Formats: sequence, C-alpha cells, structure tokens
Amino acid sequence: VQLVESGGGLVQPGGSLRLSCAASGFTFNSYHINWHRQAPGKERELVASITSTSGTTNYADSVKGRFTISRDNAKNTVYLQMNSLKPEDTAVYYCNAVLLFNNYWGQGTQVTVSS
Repeated sequence: VQLVESGGGLVQPGGSLRLSCAASGFTFNSYHINWHRQAPGKERELVASITSTSGTTNYADSVKGRFTISRDNAKNTVYLQMNSLKPEDTAVYYCNAVLLFNNYWGQGTQVTVSS
C-alpha cells in the first residue's frame, strides 16, 4: 500500500499550487480520501475530504472557497487545488485513505507560502 504526495513547494502569497496523491496497493475507488495538514507546533488539521462513491466534498472553514479536492479513480489519484494561498497555509500536507478499519497515510509534502 502506498500513498505518494507531490506538488508542494514555495509559493508567494496569493499564488496557487496543485497537490497530487498517487495511490497503489488497494482498491482506491472504494476509499474516502482526506487531505490533512500540520504546521510546526500545531496539531494536524483536516483540510478537505472526498467520498468514494458520490464524490461529495467537504472543507475546513479556513480553506473553503480557496481549495478544491478532486479525484480521478481511473488514475488512482486525488488532487488538492490550492488558490489564493496565505502564509498561514504553510504546513506539511498529507493525504489519507480511509475505509472501515483501514487507514493509510502518505509521507507528506511541504507547502510554504512566503514572500
């Protein structure tokens, strides 16, 4: 089982990034997928989620209207489009796949928003 995040980096405030999470080793389209983030000295925070079947999405209030989660089941990949980035979005971003008692995590990708 693998979840591999990519797409992080350094971006100026107001900029955009698209994170990707490529999955392998499990039935991806059966799993709910979440994006979490953790900033230094802070607890991990659920940022966005997307369900397995209907593709229903949910967002933290802090990112609503700026971030968009999507999934491509044919490519076993989930995306997080992040627009209008703010310094407070700086964190390590993790994708997470959940189905019943199965709970898989990626290694994370660093996003830094700074001028």
